[in-house]
Amino acid sequence: MALHRTNGELFTERRSIDDAVFNSFEKSDHGSRVLRRGRKFGRITKHKLSRWIFLLTALLSILLTVYGLKMFFQAKMESKFSTIPHSIQEERNLQENIVVSDDGKTSKENIVVSDDGKTSKENIVVSDDGKMSKGKRRKHFPCEVGLLESVDGLVEPKNYTNFTWFSLEYVDREDRTSKIDLFEPRFGGHQTLEERETSFYAKNQTLHCGFVKGPPGHPSTGFDINEKDKAYMYRCKVAVSSCIFGSSDFLRRPTSRLMSQYSKDNVCFVMFLDDQTLSKLSSEGSSPDEKGYIGLWKIVVVKNLPYEDMRRTGKVPKFLSHRLFPNSRKAEYAISNHYDRHNVWEEVLQNKRLNKYNHTAIDEQFNFYQSDGLPKVDPSKPNDPLPSYVPEGSFIIRAHTPMSNLFSCLWFNEVDRFTSRDQLSFAYTYLKLRRMNPERPFQLYMFKDCERRALVKLFRHRALPSLPETA
Repeated sequence: MALHRTNGELFTERRSIDDAVFNSFEKSDHGSRVLRRGRKFGRITKHKLSRWIFLLTALLSILLTVYGLKMFFQAKMESKFSTIPHSIQEERNLQENIVVSDDGKTSKENIVVSDDGKTSKENIVVSDDGKMSKGKRRKHFPCEVGLLESVDGLVEPKNYTNFTWFSLEYVDREDRTSKIDLFEPRFGGHQTLEERETSFYAKNQTLHCGFVKGPPGHPSTGFDINEKDKAYMYRCKVAVSSCIFGSSDFLRRPTSRLMSQYSKDNVCFVMFLDDQTLSKLSSEGSSPDEKGYIGLWKIVVVKNLPYEDMRRTGKVPKFLSHRLFPNSRKAEYAISNHYDRHNVWEEVLQNKRLNKYNHTAIDEQFNFYQSDGLPKVDPSKPNDPLPSYVPEGSFIIRAHTPMSNLFSCLWFNEVDRFTSRDQLSFAYTYLKLRRMNPERPFQLYMFKDCERRALVKLFRHRALPSLPETA
């Protein structure tokens, strides 16, 4: 007869076998110890299990509480210092920089911040079939630039009839603006907001453009150059200039063997240095010769730097070359686009991520520009005046025409008024100048970054200058 398992009972045959086994264990001392251990071990396991569950639950509650407090304070700090994104989607868009290479391929660049505050870049490369893969930061390469094989066919232009003409004068001296003794002369002067607004009109005017002296009896406002060097720069028709202040860079010499004799005879290569940098270079074996040259560079020593911020001081020869080389001539204005970023929104966020400048000062500047109509660049619009709103400003070509000089003064005044991060003010300055002077064209050409790489080589700074604590 077949027996089935019912109500948890075993088959008759299996039950009898188990009873026999347990009976045999009970009849021996060894069997008694095994049974007692099993019952004791079972009681202890249940007790310990309850204690572990209680401890794990308490630990998890503590961790969740700490994490919640951390997220609360982090959100509070972000709301205090980051006023740019207006929506979650916009914040997400800003956190991923879309990189468009010269061949049309795109990739997303993510900024990865580790626990120790260090940052690194990680690219998510998007292939033609839509698949994504992670990789290192995308490398940028030069592209072909058409250059003449010889300079024999160069013709000096008789005039600049294609450029807009008007007369510019510069504020040379400011008197005391009040009877209070707190007046302090500044290299950039004390331009009012009303004067700033008026200066954007391309017309006969006198405007602030650096090199502003104080009332008689006050010390120099800075960037002092001896008269012999001034006379040399005054004679320059074509000038290639650079600067190192605060010993922040190594001195890179133009390669003489790759330079034509025509360039050596007709181009002024001028390097502006301060005493600290000159001393550092001399200790490394690079001292000017008896004529003041290091290789092809004519060394011009600047005394009494106008700003403690070396980046801001470096904007003087970068933007105000028409004040230093008043008779040099080039193309009206040309500058390359940035290799990664094209929107000022992205540049603002990147500066704050990497702590390039005081966050509050960046927000004040950007909010001011937004309120004055700074738009976002739209690559889909073929008539947009600029292909990119963020330049790579290490290489600038310009002629000292009235519009070029005016733009340079306006751009410098923004750097003097707000932050030394000149990429934040470039597009705003150009678009406002263009908007306020629709009948007076400014021929600004923005060329590709890969073309800049074919013409010049960019080196990293020797050491990063300290972050300004205040604006």
